[in-house]
Amino acid sequence: MEGDYIKINRWLRPLSCIYGFCIGIRNQLFELNILKSRSFTTPVIAVGNITVGGTGKTPHVEYLVRLLRREAKVAVLSRGYKRKTHGFVLADGDSTMRDIGDEPFQMKQKFPDIEVAVDANRCRGIDHIINDEATKDTDVIILDDAYQHRYVKPGLNILLVDYHRLIIYDELLPSGRLREPVDSKKRADIVIITKCPDSLNPIDYRVLTKAMKLYAYQSLYFTSLHYGQPYPLFDGATTDIPAKQQADVLLLTGIASPKQLIDDIQPFVKSLTPMTFPDHHAFTRRDIEKLNAAFDAMPADSRIVITTEKDAARLLQAEGIDENVKKRLFVLPVEVKFMLDDEEMFNDKIISYVRKNSRNSILVKRKDDHKTKNSNNLRNGTRTISFRNH
Repeated sequence: MEGDYIKINRWLRPLSCIYGFCIGIRNQLFELNILKSRSFTTPVIAVGNITVGGTGKTPHVEYLVRLLRREAKVAVLSRGYKRKTHGFVLADGDSTMRDIGDEPFQMKQKFPDIEVAVDANRCRGIDHIINDEATKDTDVIILDDAYQHRYVKPGLNILLVDYHRLIIYDELLPSGRLREPVDSKKRADIVIITKCPDSLNPIDYRVLTKAMKLYAYQSLYFTSLHYGQPYPLFDGATTDIPAKQQADVLLLTGIASPKQLIDDIQPFVKSLTPMTFPDHHAFTRRDIEKLNAAFDAMPADSRIVITTEKDAARLLQAEGIDENVKKRLFVLPVEVKFMLDDEEMFNDKIISYVRKNSRNSILVKRKDDHKTKNSNNLRNGTRTISFRNH
């Protein structure tokens, strides 16, 4: 059920009050315009959360990239957590995880045709993207994990909320996992409840919608995670994956919230052994030795290692992985799926914003052509068609 992953440390509530007071002052300084938020002429879409831990940011950013990259030139700007470089860095084909961080590295590997940049100072990063010669024709910038970065005022602010850790049941750090008070959700234009079970019924949606208490200007959507076919991380890996219910799986993760993934995989395998590390964990030689030993202890015929796409980027940099492990190590891809048949409504909202605000004359022409075609269709008595069909 919703909120079932939340744990409240009640004895830490006095510290939460102090933390909340400080956050409240900071937010009030932005509201009073003492601390300045900058707007930009290029469309900016921010994706983030107000909780510590994973809410599915990367799959949702990837969804936006897939949606927009055929229509526009897309750039993704991230902080580049745990990278070894400083300042603004624009990724290219030679960039490593040490240069830009694991999630941006994953993004650039999956979508080499988009621009991926990192900068802890998001305003400076956006300035580089829209002014530098190599990226100045960018049509839309997606900010990864930037809900708290209030020095940027995005054109669309998307807040992600984990179904299993609803913010309405959580508390501020350190007693809970909230980075900001629940009322901070008012800054969002779009709220997405992520990681929903497929078993939700209409009553559940109504209850959740009422409980979130959103404002009239905000749109609420629900998404679930869907896993693709595992693929080998290393060359020369076996393609003989045991069938469902017959695999003994060693699940290797270094992500913020592995419990959801464990719960999702468990029913479909013979046995599952989690090997969990902190988020963005850099795998050491000792970690790899533990991985090799755990794999050796499993039944030889049915054993496989499964990891996430984010962890895969770091495993490629790790040393000492046994050749037998490499042959049986697979990456599990994940994508988001909109529920309640709301995908087209969400897509139209995103695309309309980008078309309306883009500086790119090609997109403006497409927008005008789209309006003309729709007008002709209405005069001819035919219905308008959706962007996806278009």
